[in-house]
Amino acid sequence: MEDESVAPAATPVVLYFDAACPFAWVTSRWLLEVERLQPIDLRLRIMSLSVLNEHRELDPWYREFNDRAWGPARVCAAAEALHGNTVLRELYTALGSRIHVGRNKDYDAVIAESLDELGLPASLAKAAHTDAFDADLRASHQAGQEAVGEEAGTPVVTVDGVGFFGPVLTSVPKGEEAIRLFQATSTLAGIGAFTELKRGRGALDFR
Repeated sequence: MEDESVAPAATPVVLYFDAACPFAWVTSRWLLEVERLQPIDLRLRIMSLSVLNEHRELDPWYREFNDRAWGPARVCAAAEALHGNTVLRELYTALGSRIHVGRNKDYDAVIAESLDELGLPASLAKAAHTDAFDADLRASHQAGQEAVGEEAGTPVVTVDGVGFFGPVLTSVPKGEEAIRLFQATSTLAGIGAFTELKRGRGALDFR
């Protein structure tokens, strides 16, 4: 006889994020809400829009964004390499709260404040302006691309080993809505023929 009291296994979920990307931020907050409400085994990994777009011709404003986005991504890669993967969750929250919610685009200041908040070595900030941890950054980025099966921006999410670009959200679903979206995402992950859904985007809301 089966023991009905045994909790269901937590669904493995991986979020590949670029700390500078507002859409990755919203998706990350949704997944944290899901984690609060039901068992998922959530892990964060780094991807990089700077790596993705380094050899592409871009509009000037987007080139400037990608060039500056190296800094937070490199610091995340350095922190993970030196302090383990689990450091990424709190570091991303500290960085993203300042960049997206606080709208602070001075990344050097954001990095310094975030490291101080978490008690991480201030010396990690130096990684923002060097390529010392780029091999780690590129390897993590490539893993996210391979999970999707083609070049993709951020967020990349894998659910039970199946990778997607997205879901791209303009606000953070809460409560039952967060669960329904996760259930829908899990359902689509189980359908091998499914590849894409898309519609027009509204204004971003980081709350």
